[in-house]
Amino acid sequence: MPAFPPRSQRFLDLLAQRVLVGDGAMGTLLYQRGVALDANFEHLNLIRPHLVAQVHEDYAAAGARVLETNTFGANRLRLGAIGLEHKAAAINAAGARLARQVAGADRFVAGSVGPLPAARDSDRDLEEVQKREILHEQMAALADGGVDLFILETFSSLADLLLALEVAAELGLPASAQLAFLEGGRTREGVAAAQAVGVLDEAGAALIGANCGAGPRDLLAVLRDIAPLTRRPLAAYANSGFPQYRDGRFLYLATPDYFASMGEEMVRSGAALIGGCCGTTPEHIQALAKRVADLAPTTRPSAPAPPRVAPAPPPAQPETVNFLGEWGRRPIITVELDPPRGLNCDKVLAAAERLRAAGVDAISLAENPLARIRLGNLALAWRIQERTGVPVIAHVTCRDRNLIGLHSEMMGAHLLGIRNILAVTGDPVSLGGEAGASSVFDLNSIGLLQLLSALNEGRNLLGSDLDGRSEFLLGAAFNPNVRNLEGQIRRLEKKIAAGARFVQTQPVYSAAVLEDLLAQTAPLNIPVLVGILPLVSERNAEFLHNEVPGITLPDEVRMRMRGLGGAEGIREGLAIAGELIAAGQGRVGGWYLMPPFGKVELAVALMEEIRRRAAG
Repeated sequence: MPAFPPRSQRFLDLLAQRVLVGDGAMGTLLYQRGVALDANFEHLNLIRPHLVAQVHEDYAAAGARVLETNTFGANRLRLGAIGLEHKAAAINAAGARLARQVAGADRFVAGSVGPLPAARDSDRDLEEVQKREILHEQMAALADGGVDLFILETFSSLADLLLALEVAAELGLPASAQLAFLEGGRTREGVAAAQAVGVLDEAGAALIGANCGAGPRDLLAVLRDIAPLTRRPLAAYANSGFPQYRDGRFLYLATPDYFASMGEEMVRSGAALIGGCCGTTPEHIQALAKRVADLAPTTRPSAPAPPRVAPAPPPAQPETVNFLGEWGRRPIITVELDPPRGLNCDKVLAAAERLRAAGVDAISLAENPLARIRLGNLALAWRIQERTGVPVIAHVTCRDRNLIGLHSEMMGAHLLGIRNILAVTGDPVSLGGEAGASSVFDLNSIGLLQLLSALNEGRNLLGSDLDGRSEFLLGAAFNPNVRNLEGQIRRLEKKIAAGARFVQTQPVYSAAVLEDLLAQTAPLNIPVLVGILPLVSERNAEFLHNEVPGITLPDEVRMRMRGLGGAEGIREGLAIAGELIAAGQGRVGGWYLMPPFGKVELAVALMEEIRRRAAG
């Protein structure tokens, strides 16, 4: 047991003897008191500290013994969205001082640390060392400001929570490790409460618990699941039910009495530290404090050895024949088509018929490329397969649907007979300029692969049984046009672990890039279809190089296209593509052709070139 500062140790000693009541919501209470919903609540520590101090005072008067700092989102990444990253340390230190001044000698101060934002707008993940630096900056400032412990709350990533626990240990303070569980008792990443508790116990969390997520009933179910699995004190901070929208405001309508009665059940199920999350008020905490005032922590049965999180089994492989059936015996060729901007899909269907006649292995169907409105690609994928019999690889982005919509659409896609999915995060809406649209990004491409793998295993991402299994063959995108491929390779490894079984790359225009791509993906033992997008003019080349994410043209290629257009431009573009095909002859197992502007005849010409070389 590590040696903690006296106040921290006193908190832990007291927690072993009696139930301690925490405070309630900060952000939703400030919102109820007139702070705009789009304001940065943490910045109030510096610019309107009296508002934050008043919340602390009201919770203290209601009976809270543990006050949380107003710092949930006060990390450099979240503050950077509004240009305040340089104030991260100051905001956290001020938040700790405000809570400390109200807490006095009789109450404890918990430094609130929320999860880091997900990599939503791109496929780039933060490296672990970067995450550690960001967490350390926030948590060190809280420690310097005088907190007695950390509350690591609302985490959905078990890996990130473990990293925050390591930082807490480095700073010498205890931490309450709290995941947010959704209905069904799993995090958004699919981790079950019973799986997580053993890992958090072994990692040295001073308390283990849950907050936010669903309402009190679901959090109570989580507590009952984990109580027998650990001897650590348990923490529970439930929402006040589900929010409802009334008269232009979001309101939580659960009464303080109901919240307090559920809180008492949580204590009797093992909670030692109990407070409120979203929607709770000083009235909720006052009712809770009265209800549990005379309760001591419940004696729990001896815990069995904590379960470990076993590596997930490989996702179930589709039982149906897929387009990769000839992989390794001849080059596999897929060709990308774009859905139309309107309702008439005759041209796309005619292009699909021509590709079928040319012997394409699969048609890769984009979804709202460059964040511009087009016909829905899942319905079009069904129509193409029905008309031509050619397998379709449907691109699915995380930009346009939330977590619920992604589940429903993917189950519907399976019902339609679509079996090949390319999971992509998607270009941000700002790229397309569609007025009034907004990006969703509940998941990124890795999260979507995990969702699809779960469907293949007969459950949704939250663990609920589906009464059947999907049969998706999952693909991932890969960008080789970066200076150093190591980061992209690490991300591709995560995609493979999440269920990807083939790769389609961004367009390649350099033999050197092709060499590096082949060398670094070879150990991964996964089919890689190399992207080829033939150029047609200087204007086309410059647009791709300067405006399209993930595409980079070498200077020599841009020079070759300089001043060209029309038939001459097409001829030179095909020559450049042919040189890359020649460079990959005998080593590239598959090609992903992307004819520009729907010029399917260019794809057919490249297909003939690929097959001629393979035969010769």
